[in-house]
Amino acid sequence: MESTDTSFQDLHWLLDVIQSTDVGIVVLDRDFNIEIFNRFMQVHGDISPEDAIGINVFSLFPELEKSWFERRINSVFDLGISVYTTWQEREHIFDFKLELPIHHDQKLMYQNSTFIPLRNARDEVERVALVIYDVTDSAINSIKLEQAKDELLLLSRTDRLTNLWNRGYWEERMIDEFLRNKRTKTNAALVMLDIDHFKNINDTYGHQVGDDSIREVSRLIKENSRAIDICGRYGGEEFTVLLPGTDLDGAKYFCERLRKAIEENEVRSGGDTVSFTVSLGICMWDERLSYPTDWLVSADKALYKSKGFGRNQTQVFGES
Repeated sequence: MESTDTSFQDLHWLLDVIQSTDVGIVVLDRDFNIEIFNRFMQVHGDISPEDAIGINVFSLFPELEKSWFERRINSVFDLGISVYTTWQEREHIFDFKLELPIHHDQKLMYQNSTFIPLRNARDEVERVALVIYDVTDSAINSIKLEQAKDELLLLSRTDRLTNLWNRGYWEERMIDEFLRNKRTKTNAALVMLDIDHFKNINDTYGHQVGDDSIREVSRLIKENSRAIDICGRYGGEEFTVLLPGTDLDGAKYFCERLRKAIEENEVRSGGDTVSFTVSLGICMWDERLSYPTDWLVSADKALYKSKGFGRNQTQVFGES
């Protein structure tokens, strides 16, 4: 008799633990009917135990992804081992709403989960316990940390004045493109350009107008480029654009469209209105180029050829 009382007392304590623990606990039979549904599940699901016990889990939670959930449960029944799922794999199993500060847009609880086999006296898996952990705080902190890292990486690669790629990162991309073309033998063009008589703009109107002029050229470069084009500020008033998959006619068309857009544009800054032109140089990728720097130097030579022939034009390296 004493042994029976002890077993009953142990069961009572176990049920108390299941109800009071700060994790969700659901026990399912082979037909996916709910046998245990603790207070965590009741509170976050806004479901009373009377409405849960004996009910099929898919009827109670229609948002469950049935095929995935069935595979998960059946694998525990068949293999007899526990299975763990993190929020990175699946943000949540149950659509439990969150009461978070209004500055955060997350609406549902992030969850880790464990599917545990429950065996009978004959060592057969008779039921599966699903344990749900609320990991929202750590998940949000992890997401914010990754976002901060991404933002810092972007800042380290971006020119502050223009929001184009800075010289260091642009050169990395140029090297990658050069090596890719070595393998694929595809067309690509490297364009260099700078603002004509930029020193006169700075000397006449001041550095603020000069900076605004650089920003405006950057805007027009982005406006006239494709998503795959690699645009950078090389330094001062000089810019670079890599045009992957572009032949010479395409490169000339890009340069002429950009040159006209800048020539027809006006910069309004500090009460002044300034117009200016740009000179451009093109160097097509060629397998005779030995190094990435050869590509860059050749485009720069084409740019200075444009300046020597009167500015406000495009010249191509290697063309007479």
